[in-house]
Amino acid sequence: MTPSLCAIALASLLAQNPKTLDSLVTAGEFSGVVLVAKDGVPIFERAYGLADREARIPNTIETAFNLGSINKFFTQIAIRQLANAGKLDVDSSLARAWPDYPNQDVARRVTIRQLLQHRSGVGGNIFGAPPGKTRGDIRRLADYLPLFVNEPLLFEPGTNQRYSNAGYIVLGLLIERLSGEDYYDYVRRHIYEPAGMSRTASWTVDSLPPNRAFAYPPGGGGGAQDAPPSTPLGRNSTLLPGRGSSAGGGYSTAHDLLRLINALRANKIPGGPSAGAVGIAGGAPGLNAAMEGDLPGGYDVIVLANLDPPAAERVARSVRGLLGARD
Repeated sequence: MTPSLCAIALASLLAQNPKTLDSLVTAGEFSGVVLVAKDGVPIFERAYGLADREARIPNTIETAFNLGSINKFFTQIAIRQLANAGKLDVDSSLARAWPDYPNQDVARRVTIRQLLQHRSGVGGNIFGAPPGKTRGDIRRLADYLPLFVNEPLLFEPGTNQRYSNAGYIVLGLLIERLSGEDYYDYVRRHIYEPAGMSRTASWTVDSLPPNRAFAYPPGGGGGAQDAPPSTPLGRNSTLLPGRGSSAGGGYSTAHDLLRLINALRANKIPGGPSAGAVGIAGGAPGLNAAMEGDLPGGYDVIVLANLDPPAAERVARSVRGLLGARD
């Protein structure tokens, strides 16, 4: 079946779905972008809802969305690149890679692999504000460190697994230390640029580019003109740091994420996994993103939303189910 016929068939399947995308939008349960590709080429792409509810600006296929924790995927690739270059051993202690890490008890007991796998026991709240400052003052990875660095381990490393945003801040700072580059510059030069991702970055909150989506959690502040009365929506601006991090909060577009999957498929990114290993999601109040590569039949699915989880993940599961029905 040619790509154009695939697109028609897929659109028809989506229209036949009992809970269509249009109905989800009407119910206030989806706002964002859906892209489906076959063999790396888009066959279905559509935008829904508003990127800026206050200004009534619609989402488009080129709108940039906050990815949440999908940024951790870029951090993982960067660590593998440095390991492949002989700059670190993922099974060594943090102390070996970072001898003057401010919490020596943690550094001696935790390995890099445990940080990657959320098995380190490193805890702490990265969503607070630095002493005497606001969340908006966070502009560098180093600004996050005081929020958790003195916290004791939550458990003996390797004995448990608990999601750790703080652990990925440590990994980002380690990337800076070992590469000699700012984290944001490193991932741009070594991941985004080789993949051709020109609309992907961790922009500061006061320098967001045009055509980006604001995130809208229920009761997030501000007024949303078309939100259902029972779930008032407002921007999550007060929840966001001044800049995203190696743990999450950067922005990208559906097309850029497809470029990433295609670059992985073509082995253009050193240290990157296979496209088939891409099955990741990210979410926070007012934002949700999901991407999967090399699904059966040669499909890739990317869904980005500027509403609470599971807005994007729900749609991705539905689309995946429809594709499965066609294999």
